[in-house]
Amino acid sequence: MVLAGSGVADVIETKSGARLVGTITKVEGSTIFLSTNYAGTLPVKKSEVVNLQTEQVRFVHLIDGKIMSGTVEPSAYGIVKVVSPEEAIEVPIRQIAEMWAPSAKDVAQPQWHFEAAADIVGKSGNREQFSTILSARAKRVGVHDTLQYYTGYRLQTTNQVTSSDQFKIGFDYANNYSGRKSWYVRDESGFDRVKRIDMYSVAAGGAGYDFLKNKRQKLTGRSGLSYRFESYEDPKTSSIKSFGLDLGAHHEIYFSDSKLVNDVTLVPAFSEFSNYHAMQESYFEMPMSMSGWKLRVGVANDYTSMPGANVKKTDTTYFTRFVLNWQ
Repeated sequence: MVLAGSGVADVIETKSGARLVGTITKVEGSTIFLSTNYAGTLPVKKSEVVNLQTEQVRFVHLIDGKIMSGTVEPSAYGIVKVVSPEEAIEVPIRQIAEMWAPSAKDVAQPQWHFEAAADIVGKSGNREQFSTILSARAKRVGVHDTLQYYTGYRLQTTNQVTSSDQFKIGFDYANNYSGRKSWYVRDESGFDRVKRIDMYSVAAGGAGYDFLKNKRQKLTGRSGLSYRFESYEDPKTSSIKSFGLDLGAHHEIYFSDSKLVNDVTLVPAFSEFSNYHAMQESYFEMPMSMSGWKLRVGVANDYTSMPGANVKKTDTTYFTRFVLNWQ
């Protein structure tokens, strides 16, 4: 079945074989709205759409937070290509959270996304153990940049002895100024009372590059300069005040309704290159039946090559985390 209009038009193709012609005014939630001169505005279920294309530029907001400005072209069954002056990305139609015309929405205001997570574990009997990990993140996503604020606190006691007491707060800003190329600045501060770190701070900035960027996965590498500061409770342990490198990699693999994320960061000091701090976190995230809630299962490693006296170099955390997302 073909329903046609006149002039410049967008096209929606459905699983039933219908080809609907008109103007896509917006995409919200599970519905695509098509304005026609033969039937007014038609709501079309996104799950029934196998292809769509736009003649004019649209702003496309993906479910991972990324916003692009460009035309939308058919690519494969259920997959479209968003083409902007800087890049072209193939995405499943189901991953389009919103779409709007430039005149229909104030694009000067980026989209904010919020996240709160918690793991609380208790145990009694032969050994008493209590563990609490709380974290929060605010993420502002624009057409070409991303700003994140985050914080986290972890407290663990075993047989009434504190085995973990950590706090961190920081921000990360990245600007994709040209296709796969970006620049970034970041800063993180906090303390770790078990490692006897009274205060630490890492400020860094540099360049990034997207080695992989498609509908299934994204791999971004970073390289820059840093300034690392650490002061210790133990007066016998010298404080660290040094410029150094800032190296990192972020990898995401997307599945139909879940994702696998890997993060690695390495900060070696110029004053003594063998003195470095490395962090790694890997997790698998899947949706829960409750709207906005996700389950995150993973492992994190925190390695300091030259820790303070009587402190181990590596801390490993295995976690099962409940995450609430909203915007």
